[in-house]
Amino acid sequence: MSKRSFPEVYIVGAGQAVYEKKSERSVQRLLYEASDAALASAGLPWSDVDGLGVACFRLPPDNVTTVAEHFGLAPRFLFHGVYGGASGIVGMLHAARAIQNGDAEVVVVATADSFNVTAHNETVDNFNVSVRDFMSPQGFAGPNGMFALHTRLYMQRTGAREEDFGQFCISLRENALRNPNALFKKPLTMEDYLSAKRIADPLRLFDCVMPCVGGDAVVLASARVAERLSVPKVAILAGGERHNYPADDIYAPYSGWEAYAGQLYERAGVSPGDMDFAQVYDDYPVMSFIQLEGLGICQQGDAFRFVREQDITWRGDFPVNTGGGQLSAGQAGASGGMIGVVEGVLQLRGEGGERQVANARRGVVSGYGMVAYGRGLSTSAAILERVED
Repeated sequence: MSKRSFPEVYIVGAGQAVYEKKSERSVQRLLYEASDAALASAGLPWSDVDGLGVACFRLPPDNVTTVAEHFGLAPRFLFHGVYGGASGIVGMLHAARAIQNGDAEVVVVATADSFNVTAHNETVDNFNVSVRDFMSPQGFAGPNGMFALHTRLYMQRTGAREEDFGQFCISLRENALRNPNALFKKPLTMEDYLSAKRIADPLRLFDCVMPCVGGDAVVLASARVAERLSVPKVAILAGGERHNYPADDIYAPYSGWEAYAGQLYERAGVSPGDMDFAQVYDDYPVMSFIQLEGLGICQQGDAFRFVREQDITWRGDFPVNTGGGQLSAGQAGASGGMIGVVEGVLQLRGEGGERQVANARRGVVSGYGMVAYGRGLSTSAAILERVED
């Protein structure tokens, strides 16, 4: 029987800003659009919001406090995510604790970015001191070069083939074709994947996310507020985060989820086999494989076989990234860590449209980010469950 780490907290809304390749919209506007859509789905007005969480690479010199000013809010609780793609889930967990402690009743957690190629490259080159001072001057190939090394290492240690990464990308593209907010609108075949240009060996074009413009948000509310809302509700059974793991191996073929996944499931009162889907951070297929293993969906070093043998599309044996993930919907900077949360909430609310997973009751979502010298430093995860009336 499932248990809830936050019994007095519900996710009551989820929304997105429109994903586009290019846009003149500011990041403040994107954060507002995603938040407004999430509040509309909850049936709540802006006047009820007394907590705000934000993550956005292109926001400085603004921060969450000035965003609250832009929105006309006077919050009791604020969170500013500085963990890259792990920030969305970390912020959601902090918000849940604040509500449970009585420090807020309605919290919007919003992520967004407005990336084009130039903005993306500027951000990557100045991501942190390690990258700025020691890697960019040497002409490193950005995250593509770094995760090409991770991909090669994973292939050498497990026996995974390029076709396995291709199958992952193809499955996510099939999911994206049923998502009106995904950027990629054409089917992807194995021939398309294998014939695409090399970006950083062994990575090909479709292994790499496309920077874009967009935003994602969820609304969390206290039980007192949620009980008066006539909308589907989602519970957070458990959540966790881990940073700089393992501290002594910067190119380890794992990144922290396995350090707390067991506790995550124990606290939730469920097992990996009880999950109906997974929404994992997918900037590159190899990191999705590592998350599927670290979260216990499959055995260590076995994700490539899992993808070979399972149908991971929305209609399949075990759906993964049912909205297409970042690889087929686009990566709106820091919003890459929230796109899967929004998709998970939509699935559990029965609002997945043409990609709706049948009888979706429970799923795991995960985030990853803050790339430094050899890998991303931050991981996060949560187990979500539909609340039965």
